[in-house]
Amino acid sequence: MTQELSTIARTIIDSNLYMVIGTADETGMPWVSPVYYSSARYTEFYWISSPEARHSHNIAVRPQVSIVIFDSQAPVGTGQAVYMSAVAEEIAGVDLDRDIAIYNGRFANPVERGVRVMKPEELLPPAFHRLYRATASEHWILDPTSGRTGDHRIRVSV
Repeated sequence: MTQELSTIARTIIDSNLYMVIGTADETGMPWVSPVYYSSARYTEFYWISSPEARHSHNIAVRPQVSIVIFDSQAPVGTGQAVYMSAVAEEIAGVDLDRDIAIYNGRFANPVERGVRVMKPEELLPPAFHRLYRATASEHWILDPTSGRTGDHRIRVSV
């Protein structure tokens, strides 16, 4: 059963384009933002945002984030999601080349997805965008065996 639960989580991560990242500012005021993402090893999640975006400001002062990935087109009562706790950061320096390659690597044909492959130099000041990474420490899905409706999560290892 553990392998089946892990497969559910990996399938959700692999088959979706957007994740919702939950951040909070220095006072604890929450904010959620949908972002287009790529992932590595089901624990590292990458997206490109403006450093002026509210979620980017929040990450700068409070890097602890929550993430959810789900299919918003699933019929009511049939949906499944992956919920994560993570720490996020803006990527610069030596990690930028490696991490932008991971981000760009998701797009077999970027034009079909409406995404432009980015070069590292396009993500450094004074450019408009930066690369961000959230490293997940815990993953949960809705427990498919609980027989309960609603939010009954079970921790999974991906």
